[in-house]
Amino acid sequence: MTRKKKTRSLADKVTIRTGRRKDYKKWRHDNPDQVTSSRRFVAKKQQQRKLQAVRKLARQQEGQHIAIHPDKEGDKPSGDHS
Repeated sequence: MTRKKKTRSLADKVTIRTGRRKDYKKWRHDNPDQVTSSRRFVAKKQQQRKLQAVRKLARQQEGQHIAIHPDKEGDKPSGDHS
């Protein structure tokens, strides 16, 4: 007795006329409101985005500060020449 192979593919979970990939793509295109990402995928992506934000913040804070337009800001290091 053979067992059906486990899959995470949404294509196998959708019952449509022929079950062909082409037909699934058409169905998905016609019914965008019924196609959603799995909770596992959404959670994974949220975690990745959080990690990415933390790493970006750490990079920004450890980098050195560069005054791009020092003359135009409130601090004038050159002093007042009246």
